[in-house]
Amino acid sequence: MKKILLSLLLAMSAVVSFSQTEISGTVKDNTGMPIPGANVTIDGTTEGTVSDFDGNFIFSTSLTGPQTLLTSYVGYKTFTETITLNGSPLSYNIVLQDGNALDEVVLTASSTFRSQKQAPLSISSVKQEEITKLSANSQADILRGVPGITAEGGGGETATNLFVRGLPSGGQYVFNPLQYDGMPLMSTFGLNSSAHDVYARPDIGFKGVEFVRGGAAVLYGAGSVAGIINYTSKTGDTNDENIINLEYGTEGRLKTDFYTGGKLGGEDSNTFYAFTGFIRKDSGPIDTGLDTRGVQFRANIKKKFDNGSFTVHGQFINDRAQFYLPLPLQGGSRDRINGNDGEPVEQLLAGDLANTSFRTPGGAYTSPIDDGVFTSGGYLMADFDYNLSDNLQFDAKAKYANYEHNFALYVGGNGDYGNPITLNDYVAAVAPDNTGFNATYQNGAGGQIDGNDLVVENLHVDRLRPMTDYSGEANLVYKTENRNHTFTLGTYLARTEAEDVNYQYRVLSEFNNDPRLVNLNYTDAGGSNVIYSTGGLYNRIGMTSNNFLDQSRTAFYLTDEMVYDRWRFDVGVRIENTAGTFRRGGIATSEVYENDELTDNLQNVSYADGSFAVGEIDATDWAVSLAGLYELTEATNLYANFSRGFFFPQQRGFAPTPGIRETNYDAETIIQAEAGAKFGTAAFSGSVAGYYVNLSDRIRIDQAIVGGQLVDQARSEQTTRTVGLEATGNYRLSDAFSINATATYQNHEITQNETLNLVDNTSATINEGNEIARQPKFLGSLGLNYSQKKFDANFSLNHTGAKFTDDTNNVELDAITIARLGAGYTFETQDDNSLRVGMSVFNLFDSSGLTEGNPRAGIAGQSGDGEFFFGRPILPRRLFLTATFNF
Repeated sequence: MKKILLSLLLAMSAVVSFSQTEISGTVKDNTGMPIPGANVTIDGTTEGTVSDFDGNFIFSTSLTGPQTLLTSYVGYKTFTETITLNGSPLSYNIVLQDGNALDEVVLTASSTFRSQKQAPLSISSVKQEEITKLSANSQADILRGVPGITAEGGGGETATNLFVRGLPSGGQYVFNPLQYDGMPLMSTFGLNSSAHDVYARPDIGFKGVEFVRGGAAVLYGAGSVAGIINYTSKTGDTNDENIINLEYGTEGRLKTDFYTGGKLGGEDSNTFYAFTGFIRKDSGPIDTGLDTRGVQFRANIKKKFDNGSFTVHGQFINDRAQFYLPLPLQGGSRDRINGNDGEPVEQLLAGDLANTSFRTPGGAYTSPIDDGVFTSGGYLMADFDYNLSDNLQFDAKAKYANYEHNFALYVGGNGDYGNPITLNDYVAAVAPDNTGFNATYQNGAGGQIDGNDLVVENLHVDRLRPMTDYSGEANLVYKTENRNHTFTLGTYLARTEAEDVNYQYRVLSEFNNDPRLVNLNYTDAGGSNVIYSTGGLYNRIGMTSNNFLDQSRTAFYLTDEMVYDRWRFDVGVRIENTAGTFRRGGIATSEVYENDELTDNLQNVSYADGSFAVGEIDATDWAVSLAGLYELTEATNLYANFSRGFFFPQQRGFAPTPGIRETNYDAETIIQAEAGAKFGTAAFSGSVAGYYVNLSDRIRIDQAIVGGQLVDQARSEQTTRTVGLEATGNYRLSDAFSINATATYQNHEITQNETLNLVDNTSATINEGNEIARQPKFLGSLGLNYSQKKFDANFSLNHTGAKFTDDTNNVELDAITIARLGAGYTFETQDDNSLRVGMSVFNLFDSSGLTEGNPRAGIAGQSGDGEFFFGRPILPRRLFLTATFNF
């Protein structure tokens, strides 16, 4: 590898410096208003820039001869101009005419810039301006409107459960990596079962996000079975740009986002910077008594030189976000149940649990429950591109990421008595022979507890999950002289190291929002005093997993993007190997003593015993993708694509067996096909397509509460099949007013399911012929948008159809429709600065829909409602007020 890198550097140093042509100008609309963020590129290349806040742009290129200059921005027709590059400066005053969203240029899952209309793939994009106006605080808020996406945000701001059309898994971004600037936040999917979005939060330093759906996404870079979510950062330009966005939200939210970017050095400098981030604190969206707070900073410095550029990106995050899990609801209606104070219970996380600590045989353990989903760390990434000649380009990225990550899961209402029960009935159940009891709230708050007050058992799981990631990719991109072919030869290398250490304990609390903890002791039949719970803790389970995993990936790919008059073709092949090691630490259980005496409620606490079972995985697989597009008319393109791909299942599903080093590990196979049409005129743009997805030999791990603990209960091998239809549309009623809609219908089925019960080691064939869990058959959205020079407004509906809680298909959840409303007014200030004052409302109608039932019911599934129903409601209504200052 060192010799290869040295050879490449020597080759680059020997290249003759080609003459540079500087291209500059302005981009405005037909009213004369400047358009910031417009893409200005040379067709068929990666060379170009974006216009700054005043619509100005400037970049240099070493290309020569006749070329085509493309200028595009969402909602406008792409401007094309034939230019001749000979070293003389060129300047253009470009006016964009109203067009359609499909004219927007994208780069994700491709080696060249091209519009969505020209790509033989399904692509959606969202601009940062739209995200800011929505006060989007999670990936679910941003991606909920993307066709074919089920984004469950009931857990809060992070760890969104994401389901992609036709595929069975949610959460963790398993089948579609979350990328920043073309590199995934975590290279290996689900190594410690943490979702990608725990490592970063949305901020205003992005141009926007692109989502590519379908199997063609498997080819480039990290590769993906189902699609790629890629955020592209802003980089500095010739003119300084500064943005401050202040946000207030009900339930105590205060957040400040900022962005600054521009040129470093004097007028002749070719070095640019961008710095962005946020500082926030929040008591919501549901008050737990444990406030969330945090910061994120991201920055990049870009050096442009004659034949390319070098950019260094960095991120630092220190952020805490509470996470909400299912809780007991009323059976039948599935409404929230009133607590002891008469108010509906929205969550059972107890603020009094902050700083909880207890002894284990392995030493004292302090719970990070106050931190919620806590992430601290960041990444450093270098991005290098160099034009070796007019036709040959070298691109490379290298990234290092390191995060300390804790995931505090409070499973409200989960235990032998996990549904609300009066204290009198509870004591009678746990100590039927007692002769009396005494119960008080922790710290004496509220004194003695009335025996008719409701109490509930809860489970807390602390997941300690640090992660280190090393990754890189390199591409040689060759364009033939006639520009008919763009060949890409590339490699992707990655190694991820992660820990998966869990601690658990059980808690007794009142049934209320932000409940008080219950200290309980009773007198047994022999007259002895029994301390049942102290500080609310009645069972200190201790350590329940002690796993250390690493996994490496090595991939090579070759693609060709072809352009022939009205035809465009994409073909490619990828070969990838993965290898990893799973070290599972042994867990022992022992009694705990205090002052040489056994304490009743501190018995049998688990801890690491120092032993390890080691297993190794190794597998190689291949993918091929074929796609074509035909320009039927100026307004209509027909396209189709087919792919045979693979997915390396989560290594944690292949637990090591003592004495056996090699683990039988194979890739999952996925076949995808899509065919449809894209339409684009000044008034209307849209698409319609049919698709087919077949995933074979998928490995699924079912978790369940067994014996009062959260454990991996079953391991299933599944095959699923989906046939679907998807449509999108955007109609411009006037220059200022437009309406957009999406609809996805999918008919999905589990065609094979062999399940091994990990508790009793029995196997069975179950759930075949059923629908895929938590995947609706219908998804849709509707949006109304109004925007003119000063006033803007938007209204959207996102609909998720009915779905089953699990693969057993015993219980169906009702459909959910989430509405958002937003509006703003922009004031022009001195020196072309502006101030937008806005508002938005999330979940306008405060629907009581459920995002999930009980995902920890195990292989038996959630059998029905009964007196109580265990589920996670969507987040409640929330109002946001914003002030965005551009200067």
